Amino acid sequence: MKTETKKIIGIAAITLIIGLLLGWLFFGGSENRTVDEHKHDGEIVNETIWTCSMHPQIRQNEPGDCPICGMELIPLENNNNAELDPMAISMSRTAMQIANVGTELVGKTKAVKSLRLNGKVQADERLIYSQSSHIPGRIEKLMVNFTGEYVNKGQVIASIYSPDLVNAQEELFEARKIVDTQPMLFNSAKEKLKNWKLSDNQIAQILKSGTVQDELHILADISGYVTEKMVNLGDYVNKGMPIYKIANLSTVWILFDVYESDMAWIKKGDEVNFTVQSVPGETFKGKISYLDPVIDPMTRVAKARVEVNNRDLQLKPEMFVSGTAEAKLPIKADAIVVPKTAVMWTGKRSVVYIKNISEKGVNFMMRDVTLGPALGESFVVDGGLEEGEEIATNGTFSIDAAAQLAGKPSMMNPEGGPAMTGHNHGGGAMPTSNEASKKTVTKEVSVSQKTKDALKPLFTEYLKMKDALTKDNMEGAQKAGVTILKTVDAINMSLFTGESHSVWMGFVSDLKNTLQHVQHFKTLEEIRKAFIPLSNTMIGISNAFKPNNGVLYVLHCPMADNNNGADWLSNSKEVKNPYYGQAMLTCGEVTKEIK
Repeated sequence: MKTETKKIIGIAAITLIIGLLLGWLFFGGSENRTVDEHKHDGEIVNETIWTCSMHPQIRQNEPGDCPICGMELIPLENNNNAELDPMAISMSRTAMQIANVGTELVGKTKAVKSLRLNGKVQADERLIYSQSSHIPGRIEKLMVNFTGEYVNKGQVIASIYSPDLVNAQEELFEARKIVDTQPMLFNSAKEKLKNWKLSDNQIAQILKSGTVQDELHILADISGYVTEKMVNLGDYVNKGMPIYKIANLSTVWILFDVYESDMAWIKKGDEVNFTVQSVPGETFKGKISYLDPVIDPMTRVAKARVEVNNRDLQLKPEMFVSGTAEAKLPIKADAIVVPKTAVMWTGKRSVVYIKNISEKGVNFMMRDVTLGPALGESFVVDGGLEEGEEIATNGTFSIDAAAQLAGKPSMMNPEGGPAMTGHNHGGGAMPTSNEASKKTVTKEVSVSQKTKDALKPLFTEYLKMKDALTKDNMEGAQKAGVTILKTVDAINMSLFTGESHSVWMGFVSDLKNTLQHVQHFKTLEEIRKAFIPLSNTMIGISNAFKPNNGVLYVLHCPMADNNNGADWLSNSKEVKNPYYGQAMLTCGEVTKEIK
């Protein structure tokens, strides 16, 4: 009995020991596993997630390219920055380098705008002389038979037969016979001839010869170039009738066209540097001496006059000149000026991204700004920025995309909220006008040569459309517009990577919005109305990607679009206006070259 009891106790003890051992194995090690699991989970939480700004559904734990569009992935903001301002978007140094984000401090400077001016050389109106006949008669000889000939003061330029002259000479001879008794009569006869611009020498020759001269020599009253010949051999002229126009070209006027929108920038005394195609390698300069007080109702421009010394006669009337004027902003001595690349547009709204540095790193916050005048590649900011603040000047598209994905206020979504899951082609927050895309892209975006080659057919079709409009060819313009849409669809989206992808998608949206109904247009006016935003978009594409090997010219017609003015692209400097066609084919001028 005792033996059995001992066996039972032994079995129970062994069972207890085994149970304790198994319990330790299962539950004793679970704490460590839990800790390890928590650690692992923590690592996943802290791991950077990479996503596509155009396809937010893509999530990867390492950088790379979007498998849908090929666009470079950007880091997604994590929850470790919850203590940041809810309006701010944080970015790591790596993310900023990948997005090519650049910044600069805001400062005040002299607001100087470089104005491009085009004009012509004209003769100084004060030095133009009308050479007239001082006696009625018939033109017997013309010693100057063409314009452009130089004449000296006192040179014989024509001969006139005049019956009145014959009578006056006979009176002179009769008066000479009684000069001793009637000296006043003799002097009166001589004065009569002097009033007809006969010189003392000519009168003396007549008295010496003692014979009546049938012809009177017309002498040049001034030295200069004959700019207009107004009579022909055999013509009858009256007293005071002009026969030549003679101009002294030692001083000439340069008359520049100043558009209405630029009038506030131009003032008397501004210096203008200009060049002339026929005088390569030389730059001329002068100061504005006069501004037209009235704008031409047809061209919508005023004339700014520069007086130039032209003693070497390099400048000839009707020569075309191109000049620039460094115009200072009126009233303000110093102003806040920022690059155009720093500003993003959403309709009438303009925003920049302010850089802030905290203990958690770098973050950016969107801020609305009020823009002043444009200064070439920069803007005057009238409100919204303070001197000393740091703003993003490059990579603003990437910053905005990161803010959008994080549900923060962005250009695309001013109120913030959940990230979009694709391209937004509608809604009030998305810029839909060509004006938005035109202004947003103000710098060249780097793309491959393959990408540039893919864009060239787009410009070929655009120029076909432009040429058709200049010829009032509605069918040809319509056909080219339809082909442009097909060409856009045929361009491989994966060719655009990084910032260029966002830029290109904006252009695609503008092109499609502009031309989606082109095949249904019934009149040339409808097509020409659509050609305005189309041209702006094509100019933006050309500025951003530089796809063309040769030079493209931006031309401007101030009368198009109900006198608001409109631009277009051409591969030639020759003005052929697509907005008016044959009705006003040569209205416009070259304002820019895109190389």
